[in-house]
Amino acid sequence: MTATAPEATALEVWGDPIGHSLSPAMHTAAYASLGWEWTYGRRRVDQASFAGELAALGADHRGLSLTMPLKRAAFDVASERDVRATLVGAANTLVRTPAGWRAFNTDAGGIVAALREQGVEAVDRARIVGAGATASAALVALSELGVRDVEVAARRPEAAQGLVDLGERLGVRVVAAPLAGERTDAVDATIATLPGGVSVDAGTADALAAAGGMLMDVVYGHWPTDLSRAWDRAGRPASGGEGMLLHQAVLQIRAFATGGVDEPLPREPDVVAVMRRALVGD
Repeated sequence: MTATAPEATALEVWGDPIGHSLSPAMHTAAYASLGWEWTYGRRRVDQASFAGELAALGADHRGLSLTMPLKRAAFDVASERDVRATLVGAANTLVRTPAGWRAFNTDAGGIVAALREQGVEAVDRARIVGAGATASAALVALSELGVRDVEVAARRPEAAQGLVDLGERLGVRVVAAPLAGERTDAVDATIATLPGGVSVDAGTADALAAAGGMLMDVVYGHWPTDLSRAWDRAGRPASGGEGMLLHQAVLQIRAFATGGVDEPLPREPDVVAVMRRALVGD
């Protein structure tokens, strides 16, 4: 199947909470621009109800976007998984196939595309702030940009063991370190993956910024963050998570249309521009 003439279909984003999601606005704008008779809704689904809701979906539902806390459940239910989902151990996209559900992780690709949009084509040394699920996607993204060394700064460094193990599979040296404290090793880029609203004291934030290169703080709707303020004080560039959110959605639409993420959409630059306007509310 190509992305040029898809049949009418239904898609949704699931999660809990879900009312804040900007995905419906972006996807609806994209489908209108492409002239596709697709619908995209949202549904509040928690881990306990996920399996039942999925089993009850009609054949008209082509795929799903998944946000927290469903990314691991989406990974587990899939009969097929793309490379990024397999590495991360979580999926944010499900596409129906004759054999069941194919899982994708478009967060990692969204980070890569967002960094490249900011002129970052390669990274040698990097720091990831936080050790949760999004940190795994960030590590996979950095590996695609050629990173060799990554420090994971976490409140509980022992929580980063999974990232250390993932680094070994990717051929990347990953070391865990406390979030607080002085930073002696400078890095090219910092990707912050802390949940929105999590506080970082000024001393810790300033230490991270002083040796942190450019910052991508993947949260959205909580700008400026404690970290972005520190980067501003240090005179270093910082961006929020809107770029990642936009580009992971583009990859989702590719997956919904073709069953894979590699084939560009028709008139993709125009579609991305429409989605960006929907994201910022223009």
